[in-house]
Formats: sequence, structure tokens, C-alpha cells
Amino acid sequence: MWSYNNTLRYFIEFSYNGKNYFGYQIQPDAISVQEELEKALSTILREEIKTTGAGRTDTGVHAKKIFAHFDTDHELSDELPRRLNSFLPPDISINRIFKVKDDFHARFDATYRTYEYYISLSKNPFTQESAWQHWKRPLDIDKMNEACKILFEYEDFTSFAKLKTDNKTNICKMYKAEWEQNGTELMFTVSANRFLRNMVRAIVGTMVEIGTGKLKPEDMRKVIEDKNRNAAGTSAPAHGLYLVDVGYEF
Repeated sequence: MWSYNNTLRYFIEFSYNGKNYFGYQIQPDAISVQEELEKALSTILREEIKTTGAGRTDTGVHAKKIFAHFDTDHELSDELPRRLNSFLPPDISINRIFKVKDDFHARFDATYRTYEYYISLSKNPFTQESAWQHWKRPLDIDKMNEACKILFEYEDFTSFAKLKTDNKTNICKMYKAEWEQNGTELMFTVSANRFLRNMVRAIVGTMVEIGTGKLKPEDMRKVIEDKNRNAAGTSAPAHGLYLVDVGYEF
């Protein structure tokens, strides 16, 4: 049972497979993760619950670890995560729910975000929906990692930003960017204080053009300095992208 109290703020840590959703954020006439989450919370808690997410993923993008906060007038039971998981569809999983200070914010108090992008270097029927199948042309991983180092020279990533968004700034502080190969699987890990819409997929698409020889590693500087989305490569497919961590100073 819940005991009545002043308004309390809770953080919810969860994960989802984004295949069936038009991103995290609620969309008109389109199914979203946020809509499913709020519907489940509101039904179980018997009050209207609104969540604020750590960020919004694009259509088809996955999240292995993401946070949101919500407010309620009730002290929540430890059984709530299990009850939510029973109520939610199989492609959304609640990992934990915990109380935070009433002014702690899932989006604005995040100190970093980390994404991973997966590419399959051989035709793999088991990763068709979880990695970019790029097996027809080889990729030069060393050159792609050369280009990664150039990212740290800049903070304005306008060239990788989706056009016509409400971003007040395109400045991002890059913390990590590297490619690793494990057998026939290639993984790009990138971490920054914030990301622009479509930014990671645009970076990956540009990196792949470098890996195939269409661009040279040093061309990354011109792409960034142009501050023009048309200077960068085509966005990599959404299904290979995963939000894997959001950092906070709890």
C-alpha cells in the first residue's frame, strides 16, 4: 500500500527495443515509448502520470539504459517495477525505480550520454534487425579511428544535426569516440555531454564513407567546419543505434 505524502519525485531506469516505436517522445498519431510508459504508470498508480525523459531517441533507435523522472503524491511500493513489467509490452523493460530530490531532472541534470552503434561486417541473418549489414564493401577501421580523433578538436557539430530542429545551440563536448572490432562485428562507442538529433547516425554515416575510401580521415575537418548537414554522410540506419548509458551525480 502507498501512504499519502507531499509530491515526490522518482527516477525510473528502463530499456527498450525501438523497432516498433516512433522514438521515445510522445508523437501525434504515432506509438511512442513515452506513451506506453505513462499509460502503464497512470493505470497502476491510478493517477495521471507524466514523465520527462533523459533524451528522445529517433524512430527505430534502441535504449539499453535510459532514465525518466515523474512526480506522484504516493510513496511507491518496491513491487512497482515488477507490476509495470507485467503491464508493459515485451519490448519495454523496467529495471529500477528510486526516489530523488524533488528538483532533480532526468534531462538537465545528466552529465553525459553514451551511445553504441553496431555494424555487421558479414551477412548475418541473426543481426538483420540489430546491426547495419555492411558486408558488400570492406571498411578500414584504422582510418575510421583516425577520423574519431578529429572529433575532439571541435565542439560545434552543426554538420551532424538534423535540419529544422528547436536546438538553441549545436555545441557538444565530446568525451569518447572509438571503433572496436570483435570478429565480424564492429562497434562504435561515442560519449558526450549532449547530442543533437540524428547526430550519432550522421557521424557513423560519415565514418563509413571514410572507411570505404570515399572520404579521407582528414576530410572530417572540412565536414565539421562547413557547418552544413549536406557536407556530412547519409545517416546510418536507426536499428544499429543504442543509447547505453546516461550519467548523473546522484
